[in-house]
Amino acid sequence: MIEKQQKKPDIGGQAVIEGVMMKSPDAIAIAVRRANGDIKVEREPYVPLSKKHPWMGWPVVRGAANMVSMLAMGMKTIEKSTKMLGLLDEEPSKFEKWLADKLGKDIDKIVMGVAMVLAVLLSLLLFMVLPSVFASWANRHTDSLLVVNLVSGIVRIVILIAYIGLSGLIPDMRRTYEYHGAEHMTVHCYENDMPLTPECAMKFSPLHPRCGTSFLLLVMVIAILFGAVMDQLLQLAFGIERLSFLLRLGRSLLFFPLIAGLSYEALKGLAHQENIVVRAIRWPGLMLQRLTTRRPNEDQLEVAIAAFNAALTGVLPPEKSDAPEETMTPEKDGEAADDPAASAD
Repeated sequence: MIEKQQKKPDIGGQAVIEGVMMKSPDAIAIAVRRANGDIKVEREPYVPLSKKHPWMGWPVVRGAANMVSMLAMGMKTIEKSTKMLGLLDEEPSKFEKWLADKLGKDIDKIVMGVAMVLAVLLSLLLFMVLPSVFASWANRHTDSLLVVNLVSGIVRIVILIAYIGLSGLIPDMRRTYEYHGAEHMTVHCYENDMPLTPECAMKFSPLHPRCGTSFLLLVMVIAILFGAVMDQLLQLAFGIERLSFLLRLGRSLLFFPLIAGLSYEALKGLAHQENIVVRAIRWPGLMLQRLTTRRPNEDQLEVAIAAFNAALTGVLPPEKSDAPEETMTPEKDGEAADDPAASAD
């Protein structure tokens, strides 16, 4: 996800299947390229949670709130984009009909719900449980809490790089990464006051300092330093020599929202500074984006620009096909918090 530069309105986004979602301060727009070549765009109003609950806009708190809300928004956006492409129009099987009838819900919502639960469980296993196992092992061989947390952090970063790198080998994911690049290049074009055309956007880099990929890396780096300090405090508080696996895992889960909030504030601060030190700190995150972005073609940039214009100005391209329209309807409790300085992607 990307946000404003200087005094321009916040525009963020994420790549979806064959398209891009863009979010302005008051609207969300999704644009996808259909099989017949048409660009389908849908737009809905957006109200930040910080306007409904001012405390969710407080520093540090907003980072944790954004991460949770953007996860939910991302899942709903992916579901909506698949519907816009007509990928969910196939006749459900007898089992799917029976399951939907028993649970009283649409089968698509069931599938997305199960997918979200599995994704969360897999994330906990890979980025919480497994690193804690390695940290406990390291703690048996050294008394340095910094080294112990460094081992845990390196494991997290290796898992992240491996996961992203392997997913990029899948053709469909590679195309999604191309749309991710199109999202970044479109926002670059807007932030540099250039005409929003594929030709102009093509001049910019697919890397952006406020991308969610950079945010993830920053979270892991801050977790290393934060973990070393907290482990020392916990040892003093409980009067123990070493932290057990369960205590270390519990600490990671309990303080993760705080780490996310601190990372959000750090990213915002780094994003709005331009000097050699800041550029050096941002460099690893930009390099990691080389795995999550690819240079798009002009057709993909056209889709990203359509989503951008719809989100910012409400202008939707004319429909060329006779396919039935679907309208995005805002859900009662579906508003998300402010766009994270990096989340999104």
